Amino acid sequence: MLPNTGRLAGCTVFITGASRGIGKAIALKAAKDGANIVIAAKTAQPHPKLLGTIYTAAEEIEAVGGKALPCIVDVRDEQQISDAVQKAVKKFGGIDILVNNASAISLTNTLDTPTKRVDLMMNVNTRGTYLTSKACIPYLKKSKVAHILNISPPLNLNPVWFKEHCAYTIAKYGMSMYVLGMAEEFKGEIAVNALWPKTAIHTAATEMLGGPGIESQCRKVDIIADAAYSIFQKPKSFTGNFVIDENILKAEGIQNFDIYAIKPGAVPEFKEEKPQPQPKPRSGAVEKTFRIVKDSLSDDIVKATQAIYLFELSGEDGGTWFLDLKSKGGNVGYGEPSDQADVVMSMSTDDFVKMFSGKLKPTMAFMSGKLKIKGNMALAIKLEKLMNQMNARL
Repeated sequence: MLPNTGRLAGCTVFITGASRGIGKAIALKAAKDGANIVIAAKTAQPHPKLLGTIYTAAEEIEAVGGKALPCIVDVRDEQQISDAVQKAVKKFGGIDILVNNASAISLTNTLDTPTKRVDLMMNVNTRGTYLTSKACIPYLKKSKVAHILNISPPLNLNPVWFKEHCAYTIAKYGMSMYVLGMAEEFKGEIAVNALWPKTAIHTAATEMLGGPGIESQCRKVDIIADAAYSIFQKPKSFTGNFVIDENILKAEGIQNFDIYAIKPGAVPEFKEEKPQPQPKPRSGAVEKTFRIVKDSLSDDIVKATQAIYLFELSGEDGGTWFLDLKSKGGNVGYGEPSDQADVVMSMSTDDFVKMFSGKLKPTMAFMSGKLKIKGNMALAIKLEKLMNQMNARL
């Protein structure tokens, strides 16, 4: 872990979405230096599925040595942002660092993303980041520290990052484009950078998206907090950068990244899709997998699922396979199903076997580009429950 230096003592850090997850982790790291933390987030009352409120986060921040100002802020509401900024300036005398962390996510394709969800992602991710930055900039310009940090990805126009969740990628890239523009606009006055993880990060939101067990393939939020802390130590001339957490920490001298892993040695990286030869799977592994799946089918599973899945598998023992969970008793086989498939999944045979045996989570496979999904995303998620039942037998 990156040690604290105390250099943020007395600095005021305004963080959106700081009631839990990455935002709270960054807040706690800065608080250990004695920083003032403005917790700008929506959750004032406990959420039924997501732990933490602005008030519980404030208690944690003060417990480690920081000062906290919890503010109810929906970044879609310009007035709420303005009110929180004014409260921060009145209480702490200014703003030194802004972290645009609040974000909405939907990893769905164009036809499966409701307009309401598109509007949410654009308004929270893209518009919210702009409004919060605009409100804080007059005070950041007066600071000797003066950093804006957007939790957003490097700008990469490879279609692989768009094809499965176009609206989400565009909404996050909007945050990244502000880095390009504002870094140039406020050069010499405010450092503006982006930070993104090399691997998945375990948060309550990740748990909801990926389900139980996803944490074993993730890193702790501490790695993002340490990377953000490293950026905050940099001068204003360090600006316009798209920082990957692991890379900046390597530059800080961190060599053992297992300290950040939930399950050391089991964290896959997000990699850009490149044509590579697939490793040879075990002989007949796909056929064996489908045989075990078929033996495990029941009328109850069919009744609960009601979907037909088509698998387009590349590599040895691949081809087109189907899993029919609509017909009585269910069925599996090689080739096309008798009725139209509800979900089409494309991947390598090796990844298919890993997925059904529990060694590769479907959510992680999808997010990293190893799994392509067409059709009904809700039915695709249902299949994961069946996979969990298969794990013990594969």
